[in-house]
Amino acid sequence: MAGEPQADCLFCKIVAGSIPATVVRETETTLAFRDINPQAPTHVLVIPRVHYPDAASLAAAEPAVAADVLAEAGRIAAEEKIDGHGYRIVFNTGAGAGQTVFHAHAHLIGGRGLQWPPG
Repeated sequence: MAGEPQADCLFCKIVAGSIPATVVRETETTLAFRDINPQAPTHVLVIPRVHYPDAASLAAAEPAVAADVLAEAGRIAAEEKIDGHGYRIVFNTGAGAGQTVFHAHAHLIGGRGLQWPPG
């Protein structure tokens, strides 16, 4: 069921604490941790504690939690001191866009120049 933990979801397992992660911040509704394959000096994943397969389904079902994900990304950018230089928040949606874990999540990327288009 949407919003409920999924037994086969990597990020649900991280939320539950059964798989370790380098946690950066956590709130009642979100968990943020360092990406294991960073694409920049700062690469943090910000996820909702509830399970939705992508950002669009999260925003449709629980817009306040989607807003929490974005707000936390901004707070982490400030803590990581990348807010003054610029950073990117990326939501990949679907395999064709590079989504590999089907639990909504934002990539907070910064700490280096970020070109456009991203590729």
